[in-house]
Amino acid sequence: GLCFPCPREGCPMMGHYADRFPEKLKRVDQKYFLNTAADEPFATWRQKVFIKLSGVKKTRGDINLVYYDTQGNSKEYEVASGDLSQDDVYTEYLDVEINPENTTKIEFLWNKAVFSLLWARLGAETVNIIYGADG
Repeated sequence: GLCFPCPREGCPMMGHYADRFPEKLKRVDQKYFLNTAADEPFATWRQKVFIKLSGVKKTRGDINLVYYDTQGNSKEYEVASGDLSQDDVYTEYLDVEINPENTTKIEFLWNKAVFSLLWARLGAETVNIIYGADG
């Protein structure tokens, strides 16, 4: 709990992404950060998610992704919440606790916040997920 707030340029990451902060490498007293889960297993895999909606022009609700793995575990992550529009691409970094190599399915969920006859016509035009050093 003593790591934050991060500097304006972001939290310098140790390990694989440390080279993205070359100015920080010049400081002797630099703090570095490692993303972990709150509970076991502590290892997390950072993934960048892009979702473009299709269907109704504007609505309210939540966009979630549910990850499933080979051991039967699942975990739900929120990507966006509130006013949603098909004109926007929703981008979020997720620190996923399920190893991408063991992922069997990723489910797209849209939870409507206000009942509307239009909600059934909302879906995802594209869902792109990038992970790992080379994407």
